[in-house]
Amino acid sequence: MRPSNRSTEPRGARRRGGGGATVASAGVRSSRDGQGGPTASDDAEAGSAALEFILVGLLLLVPLVYLVVSLGLIQGQSLGAEAAARHVARAVSTAVDAEDARARADAVIAAVSDEYGLDHVDLSIECTPAGATCPRAGATLHVSVRTVVALPLVPPVLDLDRIAAIPIEAAAAHKVSRFWSER
Repeated sequence: MRPSNRSTEPRGARRRGGGGATVASAGVRSSRDGQGGPTASDDAEAGSAALEFILVGLLLLVPLVYLVVSLGLIQGQSLGAEAAARHVARAVSTAVDAEDARARADAVIAAVSDEYGLDHVDLSIECTPAGATCPRAGATLHVSVRTVVALPLVPPVLDLDRIAAIPIEAAAAHKVSRFWSER
């Protein structure tokens, strides 16, 4: 930029002659003309940025925390359902007979439900190829575990807790031992 010969002082502030002293100081204006200095409306808004930051922060933080807690519950229940399906398939496929398979499946479901906090677990076991009793030697077990995750802080009024529940399903497959016997 090129240097300017213009002064930053107001037009009438510089005196011609008499030692070069100025009458008015540069940059200071009276608040009567409305172009500078603090006014009463500026004092009313002083310090409101911190209050606005806290208010907006809380309004954004509360739903974010709720979302994180809800997703954590859903993820935990999903891991529990997947572990239950996998372990039931493994336990049933290595059982020696139908009674042992049923006892093992019940024990696994009880243990996983306690560990992961699963409620209302629905277990279904099917075999392929279809047409015979399940489980049987050489068949493939298909285990499906279904449960429901209740979202936090949803009241049981008007069945809102049932409506706001997230269904979770996990499946696993495992080959039954060829030495499995039906007694």
